[in-house]
Amino acid sequence: MLHVIATPIGNLGDLSPRGLEAFKNASIIACEDTRRTWALLTHFGVSRPEMISYRQGNEERITERIIGALNDGAEVALCSDGGYPAISDPGYRLIRTCAKENIPYEVIPGASAVNVALLMSGLSSSSFTFRGFPPRGPGAIRNWFAEDKDKEHTLICYESPFRIGATLEAALEVLGDREAAVCIELTKLHERVSRGYLSDLVQEYKDAKVKGEVALVIAGNNPKFMRQ
Repeated sequence: MLHVIATPIGNLGDLSPRGLEAFKNASIIACEDTRRTWALLTHFGVSRPEMISYRQGNEERITERIIGALNDGAEVALCSDGGYPAISDPGYRLIRTCAKENIPYEVIPGASAVNVALLMSGLSSSSFTFRGFPPRGPGAIRNWFAEDKDKEHTLICYESPFRIGATLEAALEVLGDREAAVCIELTKLHERVSRGYLSDLVQEYKDAKVKGEVALVIAGNNPKFMRQ
């Protein structure tokens, strides 16, 4: 069986007991960065199994290898560096192949920057859309935001700490001055959440040197979230 395991996005205490048990029982662990995953396993005293680097660039080749192991009866754990595999991280190809070939797999829930950012933002959680990383380039990112301009759902995306200032400016230009939140290093020691209108956040992050992982949450097209 393939065990798709959500791993901590910062605080190691967020690894679930089910996830830990699956790691202990796995004969193979497929992960983005073997060093980071080994550090996690070492923290919990898990003996080192066979570890395979499963990342962008080698997914197709490694998927074939893992499928072969699963067909031979192996217990395989799939994880990313943090959060859920296949959610803006490698993993979709392997999960899709298992589904198509009727190879049993399970998803073991855990931490997710999407859900944590949504709740930390204080914005509406009744309806939301997660869109991964926005495209690079001024025109591309403006078109990307334009797709959600008239929709009422809360928008969530990830962004590089080096581009968050420019992304906020594009969001303000396309979406108008609505409420948003910039969430940095969620669940980690230096967690930081800035809430306000996009115009305020543009000024805050215009020349800021940001370190760490960033999630951006923007209110939907609803008058109560717009600056009057």
